[in-house]
Amino acid sequence: MSSPVEILKQRGPLTGAELAAAMGSTDILDLWRQSHAPGLVRRVTGRRYMRLDSAVEGYARLSPSIRREFLTYTLVGLENQREAIDARAAALEQQAAAISREKLDLTRESVCIALASLADETQVLRDTTFMIAGDITYQMAHRVPRPEKSSGQLVRGSDLDLIVVTSDTLPTTVMQALDDAIYRQKHFLLTHPDYQEEIDYILKPLEKVRQQLAFDRFEHMVACKILCECQLLYGSPFLFDQLMRLVDESGVRAKLDALQSAAETHRQHAEITLLDPGLAATDSQACLDLFFTREEGDEIY
Repeated sequence: MSSPVEILKQRGPLTGAELAAAMGSTDILDLWRQSHAPGLVRRVTGRRYMRLDSAVEGYARLSPSIRREFLTYTLVGLENQREAIDARAAALEQQAAAISREKLDLTRESVCIALASLADETQVLRDTTFMIAGDITYQMAHRVPRPEKSSGQLVRGSDLDLIVVTSDTLPTTVMQALDDAIYRQKHFLLTHPDYQEEIDYILKPLEKVRQQLAFDRFEHMVACKILCECQLLYGSPFLFDQLMRLVDESGVRAKLDALQSAAETHRQHAEITLLDPGLAATDSQACLDLFFTREEGDEIY
């Protein structure tokens, strides 16, 4: 089997996934360790942001996971390839931004189609705000195939994370009709061979948001984290502004900042530990939890 150095000499800088394919390697942890060898240069593109995970001590971890960051967002090259690394890194970031825009536009288009099917579209537009969250808001969306949670069907990368908040005065019947319309779009995008995208959405009244801003249990913490990363997609800008004022007044941003800091510390410790197999043997599970990509199904409330 060729070494990483031999392959990189022949092919230039490669992402972790490209390097794994070129080497025929299935042990990604071992390859990640090899990429830290003297003479190799690593360049991470994009950014890290916090996710909340009930399986991690303290709940906070960074996303992408170490493994996902290596495979999708890290370039590995040689010392004399720094110029090529910089050029490829810029191209990867531009690609992620383009994918994010495309997924954003598709989410907005899906919302518009859902609304067009409603008899009360005008009322819904007045009393509802549609927001985008997740990878898209960080310009980190990707198209790496992965199984959808419920069916196992492959979808094309990052979810379309849609948060829908209604005024407390929107009738329950109208809210149910909206829910049904969004679900139809979810099913369409998931099953149509030209899309194979997953809308992961939550629909809730403003009163539920007020309750979640208490930040008093895990599910509420997740909801608050998502609200803090949301961007207005469609619907009422006035309701969106009201929602953001509630978030600011609640003080949850400072609490999330503290969790972010803890997550960064845990990540640094995990990477140092995993690079030393001797240390990893005594502290493996907690570190491996941060290495592997975990199920994101508890990421939306």
